[in-house]
Amino acid sequence: MDGDLGDFLRSRRARIRPEEVGLPSHGRRRVPGLRREEVAQLAGVSVDYYIRLEQGRGPAVSDAVLDAVARVLRLDDTEHAYLRAVARPRRSAGRPSAPRVRPGVRALLDSMERTPAFVLDQRMDVLAWNPLADAVFGYSGSGPEGRSIPRHVFLDPGSRDFYPEWSAVAVQCVAHLRMLAGHHQDDRRLTALVGELSLKSEEFRRLWADHPVRECAYGVKRIQHPVAGLLTFPYETLAVAADPDQTLLVYTAEAGSETEERLRLLGSWGAAPVRTSP
Repeated sequence: MDGDLGDFLRSRRARIRPEEVGLPSHGRRRVPGLRREEVAQLAGVSVDYYIRLEQGRGPAVSDAVLDAVARVLRLDDTEHAYLRAVARPRRSAGRPSAPRVRPGVRALLDSMERTPAFVLDQRMDVLAWNPLADAVFGYSGSGPEGRSIPRHVFLDPGSRDFYPEWSAVAVQCVAHLRMLAGHHQDDRRLTALVGELSLKSEEFRRLWADHPVRECAYGVKRIQHPVAGLLTFPYETLAVAADPDQTLLVYTAEAGSETEERLRLLGSWGAAPVRTSP
């Protein structure tokens, strides 16, 4: 994704005031935040070197330089990892276009009888899900487009009712997708997804331009189910060790909560076997 490195660095320069890093703030500034020469000075590199880095035309950059730039720009751990990924993209040897979920992972999903759980790939496509996840999200009744979390959030008008805190969900979705895009820059389908969403959704285009980067590994999500009502789920994201491009997302209900009771009612309608996308 051409331009990601420069756009990311400029967005992070813009959010830091000169006085925060001990520099005078007087004088006219054409852009908010730090100038490129100020970042170079604070990072201990030449101005020309930093400019070439920001323009994506410099030589292979060292860990020491990236660490110094990350320190100056006050990047958190996820942003730091993203900087390394986009500054030194690694080309894969080629991944299968249709990733397969191993039988052992499908059996694990099936064993989770009281928790909605599903498997995501590096494009945030849902590859497999258990009966309760189907009861909550309706994956078996939707096609591949409906099993793409970014497409559901930004292109499905019903998502704004489904997620009461839609704005927060949208930011999280973009931030996680950008993190994935930084680590999979050679994934043409992922690049095409970003392009599609940018063309079709003004909200996505605006959020993507802000360059949020975040790994949504855990948190709490609220869902307004059309039948069961409001469901509140703490969630955890777990890596599938043998398949690094896949993650297992598990939603839980707090013991004794209304969500637990409503989830039990959803499950009582009948459990289908674990489904996988075709």
